[in-house]
Amino acid sequence: MRNRATLAALMTLAVLAQGRIFAMPPAGARSDARPLQLLESTGQGQAASPGGAVPTPTSRVTFRDAVDQAIQRNPTVQQASAEILRAEGLLRQVRSAILPTLSGSVLALTQSQGPAVFNGTPVTPREQVTGAMGLTAALFTPVLWAQRVQAQDALQVSQASAAEVRRQVALATAQAYLAVIARRRVFEANVRARDTSRAHFELAHQQRAAGAGSLLNELRAEQQLSANQVLVEQTSLEVYRAQEALGVLIGADGPVDTADEPVLQIPGSLDALRAAMPDTRTDVRLADRRQSAALRVWKDSWKDWLPSATGLFQPQYLQPSTIFQPSLSWRAQVAVSVPLFDAGLRSAARTEREALFNESRLVREAVLRQANSEVRTADESVKGADRTLAAARGAAEQARHVLDIVNVSFKAGAATEIEVIDAQRALLDAETSVAIAEDDLRQARLALLVALGRFPS
Repeated sequence: MRNRATLAALMTLAVLAQGRIFAMPPAGARSDARPLQLLESTGQGQAASPGGAVPTPTSRVTFRDAVDQAIQRNPTVQQASAEILRAEGLLRQVRSAILPTLSGSVLALTQSQGPAVFNGTPVTPREQVTGAMGLTAALFTPVLWAQRVQAQDALQVSQASAAEVRRQVALATAQAYLAVIARRRVFEANVRARDTSRAHFELAHQQRAAGAGSLLNELRAEQQLSANQVLVEQTSLEVYRAQEALGVLIGADGPVDTADEPVLQIPGSLDALRAAMPDTRTDVRLADRRQSAALRVWKDSWKDWLPSATGLFQPQYLQPSTIFQPSLSWRAQVAVSVPLFDAGLRSAARTEREALFNESRLVREAVLRQANSEVRTADESVKGADRTLAAARGAAEQARHVLDIVNVSFKAGAATEIEVIDAQRALLDAETSVAIAEDDLRQARLALLVALGRFPS
């Protein structure tokens, strides 16, 4: 397909945009973050201080508006629409070959010699004007009739292909939108970790200034603060990149931020939605159209052996008339063409068409099989992501309580600096895991909607 390369670039852009962000702790820190999912803001996020703020995009869009704008503005969708216009033009060309055609001609004749005369009547005048019209009509052309219906099938294939392109662009946009949300969640977790480590560093500095702490504790706290600041800067850039990717997909001239949390609910019974997939999934419908078109071309092969007939009616006006040609005359003719011998050309063409039909049938079966697999996989992913997110949130809440207890113990002298830093790192890992789990659940729900053919609705 002409749009395949562009679609591949779009999907690559979306995959890069929705890639998981694993905040990398400093060397020696634990890294047991697991993929997690759907989004309920904890309300504990703090605004990033200078040096860790995400650049403010020029615009914000809702999830629904982002998908709609991408479908309307994306160049790939516009190319698919142009293919529909091209198919319509080809259909009109084939149809015009079947309809009658009318042509006209005027011929002015001037000879160097005078008029030839026979018995006082001019035979060939010196100057003569001839006007003629020709009406041509296809009387019996089975091949052209078959090509007209095949062109209509090609138009339907183009329309189904455009719908599939819109689905892919919408999916890429949705993944980019969710990527912005996920990366911002990781960024907010790093901001909270940085602010917590800053408070710890200030406490360690105050304790050392009061003679109750040590330079080692203060340096360890400062090192943790610096490491968290690095993570804030890195994830701030990742958020900006995701916003830029979203802006490209929806046709904006700059980065675009998210304005809402998408609602990704399954509209009805899973079994009923799965049964309706052949009608709701654009890729299955496209495979159906291609199979039907290939079948018609193959079945119409017998028409290549039929004769064809065309008719011509041609009135003529001549001035001046001659002895052999009156002023007004007309003629009509019927031409019949019968194919007799073509050295096996038609038989070879039929074999090729049968092979193309078999290929399209196999492709359709593979697409439907893959669609059912995607539904089963997405359904299991949603269930697993729900459980993972619940566990991740529980772990984050527990890590938060542990950090509170360790901070109190540290102030009372019952905990060491290492315990505080470990608790801070554990909380950062847990909150990062929650952000990743939320994104996994969103992505799984989106994948299930796509697999069922319910996105974009």
